[in-house]
Amino acid sequence: MKNYQRLKGMVAATFTPLDVNGELNLSVIPKYADQMAASGMTGVFVCGTTGESLSLTVNERKDVLEAWVKAANGRFKVIAHVGTNAIHEGIELAAHAQQVGADAIGAMAPSFFKPATVKDLVEFFAPIAKAASELPFYYYNMPSMTGVSLSVADFLIEGKKVIPNLVGTKFTHNNLMEMKDCLSLNNGEFEVLHGYDEILTAGLALGATAGVGSTYNYCPKIYNGIFQAMEKNDLATARILQQKSIDVVKIIIKYGGGVRGGKAIMKLIGIDCGDCRKPFTPFSEEEYRNLKTDLESIHFFN
Repeated sequence: MKNYQRLKGMVAATFTPLDVNGELNLSVIPKYADQMAASGMTGVFVCGTTGESLSLTVNERKDVLEAWVKAANGRFKVIAHVGTNAIHEGIELAAHAQQVGADAIGAMAPSFFKPATVKDLVEFFAPIAKAASELPFYYYNMPSMTGVSLSVADFLIEGKKVIPNLVGTKFTHNNLMEMKDCLSLNNGEFEVLHGYDEILTAGLALGATAGVGSTYNYCPKIYNGIFQAMEKNDLATARILQQKSIDVVKIIIKYGGGVRGGKAIMKLIGIDCGDCRKPFTPFSEEEYRNLKTDLESIHFFN
């Protein structure tokens, strides 16, 4: 791997900008990238769950990644999600990510025909990771989306035997016992990127040093504060900030979850990423008004 460095701090899971017709609107990304740089992001995670990856075509995902690599211009790392249900598409996306200058790749497990064993999962990912052998590879574990609940620790151990560029996992799950197990493997050999924003404090307490989150896009001060407080062992401050995070998450759940609700918040803060692609229902003007009112009630804009 070239220039591999462990991640630390905030990695924003980015939204994919779409226009009124549901087509890519790449013109938004330069302004979006400027905001991520100004917010102190370590990196961005492109075309993952937040980026509606499996609702996009392979060529669209390539276009989005290229736009982010260009807009980042070395100011922060760009991690490409290359997970797919079709292994050949994953190989194609991984090779493209390496070719266009992404800093790392990550991939969810296939979610239609699912791997039944850790061995199956390793064999699915091995050729994908090999197609970008110069880049770090992260297993994106998110059972709530994929329906795959195989042992992540076992995957890391077995996967490393045949995937040399496997460096860790994006752990989007609330099984903190399993998360700690992964952090402890081989005296901390693997990176574990914390995935659930609303329990970030818990993940950092267990030893994680980086997180990938959708709400980092529009609440960077909250999460930067949590990272700083936990480094100082200032649990009182971290707890206060974590509750602010929870208050935001409760609101986005009310408006359809982190992708739909979060994308609407992006518009309210001046980065218009449009509506989500079908089957998500477009946001109505009434919903925007109610969302703004709800956010004002928790002093979100202060």
